[in-house]
Amino acid sequence: MNTRFLETFVTLAELESFRATARALHATPATISLRIKSLEDELKTDLVDRTSTAFRLTTAGQSLLGLARNVVDAARALREAAGQEVVVGGKLRLGVIETVVHSWLSHYITYLNANYPKLDVDLTVDSSSVLQRRLLSGELDLVIRVEGIDSTKIASSAIASYPVRWIARRGLLSRRATGLALRVLQRPIVTFGRGTAPQVALESIVHTLARQENMRPEQTRITCSPSVAAIVQLVRDGYGVAGIPSLFVAKELQSGEFVELPLKPVPPPIIVSLCKPVDASVMVNAAANAAHVACSAYSKSIKKDFLEGL
Repeated sequence: MNTRFLETFVTLAELESFRATARALHATPATISLRIKSLEDELKTDLVDRTSTAFRLTTAGQSLLGLARNVVDAARALREAAGQEVVVGGKLRLGVIETVVHSWLSHYITYLNANYPKLDVDLTVDSSSVLQRRLLSGELDLVIRVEGIDSTKIASSAIASYPVRWIARRGLLSRRATGLALRVLQRPIVTFGRGTAPQVALESIVHTLARQENMRPEQTRITCSPSVAAIVQLVRDGYGVAGIPSLFVAKELQSGEFVELPLKPVPPPIIVSLCKPVDASVMVNAAANAAHVACSAYSKSIKKDFLEGL
């Protein structure tokens, strides 16, 4: 039996996406599909339920998954012992912004633990500017922050885009479009830390809306916080209106506790980037690739949960 096909099956079961599995295994979705079909033919049973719109293993697939994991782990240990496989291990000094903490960080750490058990993660959570400084000084190995880093020493790649919406507690404001801008501007507007790209963009929009409503920009009130948890709590308390990704309050929106206000324009999306040294080690490159895979799988799961909640 081809252990590569078993590894593909295990990875697919973890990520629940042919596309994410293809990225993780450096293959195409068509190749992943062919491997699964070949494994099904050899086992003479269906592993993936192809009648479902959402990804789902068959009953046989679920029962065989544990055994497949055991075989994959044994094969990996054998290759490592024979020196045929590079062991990804050591301490990874990882820096992330709080935005990642409140979204897919747990998925990422879980994926790292499952696929690189000899890797120890030393986690730092801080602002984008501090993470940039520490990466450039060599204090961190890998950073996930807002926007890339403009340096010839650093390789940056976009990993996620979070659409930003105007969020308020239900009942705080009437959602009718007429006069909405003025009613919003009369409340404190909550956003991320001062000087960050999301805060600068939101402040520009707020000042433009103020001029359109014959208000002086200094009459508006913008409250900045580097903490996502603090922003969400301020919205929950009815303090004001927040310009944040709806992803962070998906449960509150689904329950009806929070609402999206139809105020235009909406702030631009928050672009989260992965930054690493251009001469990164095998360990750092493996962790960077895992971040792309984990983020992709998380985004897919969020969309699935949202659709099921409708």
